[in-house]
Amino acid sequence: MAPDASQALIVQGDGTILLDVHAPGAEEARDAIAPFAELEKSPEHMHTYVVSPLSLWNAASAGLGAAEIVATLELHSRYDVPGNVRSTIEETVSRYGLVTIEATDDPYRLSLVVPVESVRRELAANTALQRYLSPAGDDRFAVALVDRGTVKRELVRIGYPAHDLAPLVEGERLAVNLRSVAGSGRPFSLRDYQLEAARAFHGGGKPGTGFGTVVLPCGAGKTIIGMAVMNLVSANTLILTTNVAAVHQWMDELLDKTEIDPDQIGEYTGERKEIRPITVATYQILVWRGDREGPFPHFDIFRRGNWGLIIYDEVHLLPAPVFRVTAEIQAVRRLGLTATLVREDNREEDVFSLVGPKRFDVPWKELEQKGWIAEAVCYEIRVDLPHDTRLEYAVADKRRKFRIASENDVKIPIVRQIVENHREDAILVIGQYLDQLDKIAAEIQAPLITGKTPNAMREEIYGQFRDGHVRVIVVSKVANFAIDLPDASLAIQVSGSFGSRQEEAQRLGRILRPKGHRNAYFYSIVSNQTVEEGFAAHRQRFLTEQGYTYHIEHWGHEG
Repeated sequence: MAPDASQALIVQGDGTILLDVHAPGAEEARDAIAPFAELEKSPEHMHTYVVSPLSLWNAASAGLGAAEIVATLELHSRYDVPGNVRSTIEETVSRYGLVTIEATDDPYRLSLVVPVESVRRELAANTALQRYLSPAGDDRFAVALVDRGTVKRELVRIGYPAHDLAPLVEGERLAVNLRSVAGSGRPFSLRDYQLEAARAFHGGGKPGTGFGTVVLPCGAGKTIIGMAVMNLVSANTLILTTNVAAVHQWMDELLDKTEIDPDQIGEYTGERKEIRPITVATYQILVWRGDREGPFPHFDIFRRGNWGLIIYDEVHLLPAPVFRVTAEIQAVRRLGLTATLVREDNREEDVFSLVGPKRFDVPWKELEQKGWIAEAVCYEIRVDLPHDTRLEYAVADKRRKFRIASENDVKIPIVRQIVENHREDAILVIGQYLDQLDKIAAEIQAPLITGKTPNAMREEIYGQFRDGHVRVIVVSKVANFAIDLPDASLAIQVSGSFGSRQEEAQRLGRILRPKGHRNAYFYSIVSNQTVEEGFAAHRQRFLTEQGYTYHIEHWGHEG
């Protein structure tokens, strides 16, 4: 067909899709491809999407067929859709559902149904699957109930994602009613996208639904979505999150926005061991054991509460041992909540197979444009190394170079200058190295929170920050995850992990709660002409992929 310049999509032979955001139908095209394409980059003019096996299987799990996907691309494409892309989509989508998991009369065994003989032979010959599969008829294998997740994971790895139709347990029934007015006296109602996300996960209780992940930026209300799902499921719920502060935030939100009796909510952490109809636990307590080869004594929490729902907060941080137990409890509804499915260990496929496919996401910039999260302005401030450290830096190995650059003392007066320039903002100074953070906290006379800070003191400082008695706090990486500081409007990053996109997403998320008409500001201070620049560029890529403009400036010692 002749090129149509009014169409927004350019489909390329490598499976990437370019979205021209200035084309008349850009918004419609974006919404149309969102179910089967993953947003990879979203700078100002051209957004890049990727059609991957996981994105196509996510779409297939939601009932989208290959013909519908190809037709959508054809409808919005400026040029002909390449033939190899059509073929890849058709072949990849056709693999979803070739294998199904179904219930049997034996409550401890399931059937892996494989109607296609060639696929059945391939699975029978696969060494990773042989120990889990037993022939059980002409077109099926028997699978032990406890091996359900492990088999699903291996099937994804070899390209045959199973359509899991085996029923989920209901768990002990528990009414979870949402308030119309929060306990704090504020009006409370679900935003449209929060309700849509909860319904997309729940699926009306149909087979093949009730497990999966919701991907939304920090500040978009993932905790609210979790409570909306609890309302739809109405059963005992186990909530797993990253630290004790996050446990207390979940408990506070549940008491504020639901009618659940306080006596029905339990805390399971290093400090308390309560199992109640709603139990909130940390990943750390679950993976604790007396020695490296010993058992995980707290894993029995998964079996003691008659759960109807398990919520994995910050699912991109799910520890490997919890993956293993998650593989065993596939009969329980599983909701993953995260701002990014990027895992630094590249185990995104495990999230797909063991927690469930992506059920819902919304681009960060779309929520910003609608006012649901704050508009963010991102700066990288580059500073020179002091003369007296340049020789040490020159002869150091790469790891030592990174630390010297990260702990550059020139960053300290720059932090002070930024704090002075933003007297109306609530500020987080975030870093990796404790000696550096000690110096900064002393310089700007701000409280410091690290992993060694007792939980009671952490929460006291967070509380003072929330109520405005403290305007600036200095925090180590403990503040990367699941900390609710809604009034934070400016973050200063003085050091970070080695180019972690995950970390960048979390740190930016700390300041994205709406602030009326005020912008949020994200400063990253980087040592000029050092290895830190390369790692910073990797982190920047995440921000520019989300559509944020990144300003780079070179400052002297006094800013």
